[in-house]
Amino acid sequence: MNAMLILLVAIACLVVGYLTYGRWLAKQWGVDPNRPTPAHEMEDGVDYVPAPPYVVLGHHFSSIAGAGPINGPIQAAVFGWVPVLLWVIIGGIFMGAMHDFGALFASLRHKGQTLASVVAKNIDDTAKRLFCIFAYLTLVLVVAAFASIVANTFAVVPTTGLEGEALAKAEASNLANMRTAMISLLFIAVAVVWGIATRGKKLPAAAMVGGAIAVIIVIIAIGYNLPLIALDYTTWMVLLGIYILVASVAPVWILLQPRDYLSSYLLYGMIILAVISIIGASLAGAATSLDIPAFTGIFATNAAVDATGAAIMDPNTGLAVVNKAAASGWLFPALFITIACGAISGFHSLVASGTTSKQLDKEGQALPIGYGAMLIECLLAVISLIAVGFVWTSYQAGDFAAPTAVFATGLSQMLACIPGMQDAQGMAYALLILAVSAFCLTSLDTATRLARYMFQEMFMPSEKGLVDTDGLGQMPGWQKTLTNPYVATVITVVAGVGLGLTGYTIIWPLFGAANQLLAALALLTVCAWLGNAGRNNKMFYIPMVFMLAVTLTSLVQTMMAKVTLLGGDAAVLAAQAGGAVGVGAQLVIAILLFALAIVLAVKGAKVIFGKKAAA
Repeated sequence: MNAMLILLVAIACLVVGYLTYGRWLAKQWGVDPNRPTPAHEMEDGVDYVPAPPYVVLGHHFSSIAGAGPINGPIQAAVFGWVPVLLWVIIGGIFMGAMHDFGALFASLRHKGQTLASVVAKNIDDTAKRLFCIFAYLTLVLVVAAFASIVANTFAVVPTTGLEGEALAKAEASNLANMRTAMISLLFIAVAVVWGIATRGKKLPAAAMVGGAIAVIIVIIAIGYNLPLIALDYTTWMVLLGIYILVASVAPVWILLQPRDYLSSYLLYGMIILAVISIIGASLAGAATSLDIPAFTGIFATNAAVDATGAAIMDPNTGLAVVNKAAASGWLFPALFITIACGAISGFHSLVASGTTSKQLDKEGQALPIGYGAMLIECLLAVISLIAVGFVWTSYQAGDFAAPTAVFATGLSQMLACIPGMQDAQGMAYALLILAVSAFCLTSLDTATRLARYMFQEMFMPSEKGLVDTDGLGQMPGWQKTLTNPYVATVITVVAGVGLGLTGYTIIWPLFGAANQLLAALALLTVCAWLGNAGRNNKMFYIPMVFMLAVTLTSLVQTMMAKVTLLGGDAAVLAAQAGGAVGVGAQLVIAILLFALAIVLAVKGAKVIFGKKAAA
C-alpha cells in the first residue's frame, strides 16, 4: 500500500463526488439559494441564530466528527485496506454525504425542526414517538460515552506506590492529560469572549479566520506550558455534567457557535498536519510500501498476532492477547457497523436537523455544509487508515490500548520521517490527541442539546413541533413540565453522566447497530418526505435497504450470540461485561431495536411505495 497514492486518489474521488453527485442531488431536490431559511424566519437568539457559512461549517464538522472517523477505520483495518477504503469512498459519496445533506435539507423545509417532526408530518405520529424514544436513548448513550472519553483524557491518576518505568509512564500520561484539560478549558472561556465580542458584527472573513488561528496558537501555547489543573475522573465527570447542562440551553451564539468555530481550525490543522506527514513520509521513502494487507478474508478476529501471524499469549494468564484497537466478526455486517462516521452515521442526521439547520444563513449553503462536511470526514477516515497501515506490525501485536493511540502514533512517526522533523514527533503526538479530545468535547454538548430537543418532542402534542407554540398553553401541567427545555436538559444530563459513571460499557457494544439503524431511519424519513413533495427520491432506495439489511443482520447475530452465552458455560458468562445481567440487557435491547426497525420500515415503506401521506 502506497500511502501518498491512496491519499491522492481518495481526495480526487471525494472532490469529483462533490462536484458531480452532490450538485446533482441539489438540483433533483430543488435547493433554492434565494429561499429564506428558518434561522431568519424563526430567529429567537437562542437556538435559531443565522451565522456565516464558515462558522456553521465549523460547528457542523466539529459536532459530527467525534472520534468516529478515527476509531472506525482503524478497528476495521483487520479486514485489510481495500474493503475499508472502498466503503469509506463509495459509502461516503453515495450514502453518508447524501444522508447528511438530505436530513439538513428536510429540516430546512420543516421550519428547522428535528427529523422527529419530519416523521410525524410524512409518516405518522406513532412513528414519530418511536423515533423520538429511540433517538433520545441513543443520544443519552452518546452523552455517557463522550463524557467518559473526555473525562479520561483530562483526568490524572494516583502515582503513589509506583516506581521506575510504571511511575514515569503515569507521570507522562498525567502531564499530557493536564495539558489537554487546560487547553480545552481555555477554548471554552475564550469562546464565550469571542461570541460576545463578535455578536451582531459583520467582520471580514479574513479577519475572522486570522483571528481564530491566532487565538488557537495562543491558547495551545498557554495550556501546554501551564498545565495547572489536576483532577480525577469522577470530578471531571461532574464538572462536564455542569458544563453540558449550561451549554445545551445557552444561546448558540455565546458558546456553541464560537467554540465549535474556533475548535474547527484545530481540527483542520490536524488534517493538514496529517496530509503533510503522509506526503512527506512517502517522498522520504518510508510510506511507499506499507505492510497492511489488501484483504485478510471475510472473517477477522481481534486476537493479537506477531509478525509471523502466530497468536501472542499472555505469559501471566496463558490466554491469548486481545488487540483492543481492532474489531472482529464477519465482513458483512461488521465492516459497515464499525465504520460509521467515516462512511455513514445516523448521529449526523440528528446534528444536521437539530442544530445546523437552525443556523444556516442561506439554503444554498446546505450543499457545502451538509454534503461537503461529510466528505471532509471521509478524508479523515482515509488518513486514519493510512496511520494504522504505517504501524501495522505494532497494531497487529496489540501494542495499542485504543485506536486514538494508533492514529496519533502513526501520523507522528510519519512526520518524524521527514528530514529535519525528527524531534517533532512528541509535540505532534500531543497535538493529535488534543484534536481528538476537541472532537469529542464538541460532540458532547451538541449531543446534549439534541437529546433535549428529542425529549421535548416526545411529549409535544402530535400536531405540534418545538416551534409551533400556538395552543401549547392548554397542555396539562405534567406535559408543560416535561417539554420545558431546562427540565428536559436536567433529566438528560443526569441520565447521561450517571450512566457514564456507572457502566455505559455494558450496553455500548450495541451502539454501532443502533447508530446505523438511525441512519437507515433517517434515509427512510427523507425519502418519504421527498416522495410526498413530488421530488425524485429513488436515490435513497438502495442506501436505506442496504443499511436496514446491515442493521438487522447485526442485531440477529447479537441475539444469537447472547442466547448462546446465557445457555452456555457459567464461567464464560461471568467473564462478560456485566455478567448475566449485562448479557441479558444486551439481548433485550437487541430484540427491541429489531422490532423497532421492522415497525418503522413497514410504516415508511407504505408511505414511499404505497398510499402517500399528506405532504
